Amino acid sequence: MMEPHVASIHIYPVKSLGGFSVRQVQLTDRGLEHDRRWMLIDGEGQFLTQRTLPAMACLHSAPDHAGFRITDVRNGSWLDVPWGVEGGELVHASVWEDSVDLILGNVQQHRWCSKALDRSVRLAYMPDRTVRHTDPHYANARVALNDAFPALIISQASLDDLNTRLDVPVPMERFRPNLVIIGGEAFQEDRWTDFTIGNVRFRNVKPCARCVIPNTDQQNAVRTQEPLRTLAGYRTVGSKVMFGMNAVFDADGVLKVGDVVSSASTVPHSRP
Repeated sequence: MMEPHVASIHIYPVKSLGGFSVRQVQLTDRGLEHDRRWMLIDGEGQFLTQRTLPAMACLHSAPDHAGFRITDVRNGSWLDVPWGVEGGELVHASVWEDSVDLILGNVQQHRWCSKALDRSVRLAYMPDRTVRHTDPHYANARVALNDAFPALIISQASLDDLNTRLDVPVPMERFRPNLVIIGGEAFQEDRWTDFTIGNVRFRNVKPCARCVIPNTDQQNAVRTQEPLRTLAGYRTVGSKVMFGMNAVFDADGVLKVGDVVSSASTVPHSRP
């Protein structure tokens, strides 16, 4: 059997918008470089995601010069955004139970995003001086604007297993991983605890409980019952459907496609 290694690395510069793949990435003190440092918020500063705004699935990101370009795949319109901003109007925003101070984007960015989503939204950036922590029950680490942890790991074999059970296979993008691992067994990531990828130490801390986003087509925002309905039949713990593992890692290092997963400590029985 092929040795488990990194098949692809994915960055999502704006929380809940489409991302892009890279051949290598610098790790930072709060996640993969450029990953989820921007976020869309409403007038009260509440974070917005595809859970309530499926049309966000149609806004895809790609690197472009000194930043990235968001393209609406429905009509081809686009918006250029820098990787970050140093100064500007501050806004107090919320991500789940956390409160964070962000820097607002400009009026043009707000208008473009609002038009694309047919509602009033604002784009905001997490500067380095804003520090957010993971749930201390699971890990003592920093995190950007991710839901909870700085990395999500899924094995390709896990998706392959799921797709054998579906009438219509789904792509990996539905699950929005940071690292896709090829080689090894389906759901092997459930059993990994402490391990290395390349020269970077990782620790899986919590299975990823899935919301409705995997049921959302990332090209047209159409939402159906799958794949969560099928996953619920064999990946449910309590009332939650689990797929993928949330992880923390050493902040210093570079990850590359092809890096091998090694020295993996495992739990005796797979989760869930």
